Amino acid sequence: MSHNLFETFARRMQERGDADFITTREGRGYSYTEALAMSARLAGALVGLGVAPGDRVAVQVDKSPETILLYLATLRVGAVYLPLNTGYTGDEIRYFLSDAEPALFVCRPATLTESSGIAAETGCPSVQTLGTEADGSLMEAAEKATPHDAIVERHDSDLAAILYTSGTTGRSKGAMLTHRNLASNAATLMEAWRFSESDRLIHALPIFHTHGLFVACNVTLMAGASMLFLAKFDADVIVEAMSHGTVLMGVPTFYTRLVADPRLTPEVTARMRLFVSGSAPLTAETHQAFEEKTGHAILERYGMTETNMNISNPYYGTRRAGTVGQPLPGVEIRITDRETGREAADGEIGILQVRGPNVFIGYWRMPEKTREELLDDGFFITGDLAMIDEHGYVQIVGRDKDLVISGGFNVYPKEVEEVIDEYSGVAESAVIGLPHPDLGEGVTAVVVPQPGARLDEAGVLDHLEGRLARYKQPKRVFFIDSLPRNTMGKVQKNQLRQQFQDTYR
Repeated sequence: MSHNLFETFARRMQERGDADFITTREGRGYSYTEALAMSARLAGALVGLGVAPGDRVAVQVDKSPETILLYLATLRVGAVYLPLNTGYTGDEIRYFLSDAEPALFVCRPATLTESSGIAAETGCPSVQTLGTEADGSLMEAAEKATPHDAIVERHDSDLAAILYTSGTTGRSKGAMLTHRNLASNAATLMEAWRFSESDRLIHALPIFHTHGLFVACNVTLMAGASMLFLAKFDADVIVEAMSHGTVLMGVPTFYTRLVADPRLTPEVTARMRLFVSGSAPLTAETHQAFEEKTGHAILERYGMTETNMNISNPYYGTRRAGTVGQPLPGVEIRITDRETGREAADGEIGILQVRGPNVFIGYWRMPEKTREELLDDGFFITGDLAMIDEHGYVQIVGRDKDLVISGGFNVYPKEVEEVIDEYSGVAESAVIGLPHPDLGEGVTAVVVPQPGARLDEAGVLDHLEGRLARYKQPKRVFFIDSLPRNTMGKVQKNQLRQQFQDTYR
């Protein structure tokens, strides 16, 4: 029996027939029947380009309905979907292509020349383009291809996707997600959040990470619901869309901006049934302000690239501000003492670990890192500090490591520090995350100049331009004489966070 996730999607797509699946604000889109047919054409193009079961298909393109159809086509042929952040620079893409060794790299039409050069350097055999208007060489190939109607058999432990995630040490890691990981989580969320074919999701998230792709799109497909596909968050468009939407999935930035909008009222949100927030901590203030203005309590949940969603506030019942809720059905959690490893009692802060069918099977070509974080008993060490409160709800109180989450995106401090340290006149630097009213955390650099060097903020920021994705670049740069260290010589970033904590307030 095949466990290809696309089997499940295809059955639901056939049932939904001519019902809307995905539409843009401009009116472009696909019914379920049309999406199923185009996925077969794109699958035919993939096969024609030499993509075989198990091969990686790397994708760095702007958001469009066709990108989702490419994802479906990749599953259909048994290949492994590898979405890449559209903000990644050429140097970053070079690393991902070298590490993942994809059979195909799909890029934006405007970056074809650069992408072809990087592909040649890294041994990637094929490069195709995909634009936002159903254009590009891949769509041309799909129109000419013989549709690949078959669905390649896959075991539930076979890879469906690889998502790269930044930790706080070493290079980005490729989290390997199986068909079982994705299918089980989508089915669980569909039930937990009461998704049905009558739902219309307002989709304003990027589609190169777990939230926008696997949570939003997989749940929609499994439920047979529809999506309004927006290129990005725009408060004007979101407010208008609420009159014919039912669900909004967002990051805290969405909600801070909506709360500040005078048009946000109970009347505007009357047709909506659910607002979900994740990818970064939502402040209790935003949670409370949103409920006061709309009558809706935002449902905050907790997930990771390696695990999809683990914990959620309830659909029915109290959604507690400042918490991420309780474990989803089928997911187990435990909180362990950082020093002893023993299981912590309720109310004690420790390292959050999770286990379930949603948990990935390891990091791509990093067996030692996999053994460090994925334990023999199946529990994954998240690296987040958490506690269970008196109501049985999980509170995420911090991170054991210094990962910064800005606007829902992970920023690896060491990577930013290394680029800053290359700048003439810099002795050393430390990158931290500080509370930010819009982004959750603002990336902030603290720089120690070399003796006699004359540095300024604008110069450092200009040095970073083009070397790092925009979301990794600091919002502010501060200069100090020396970094605080403990007796072992380790930089005390907690002291820096305390010193500059009011920067964005």
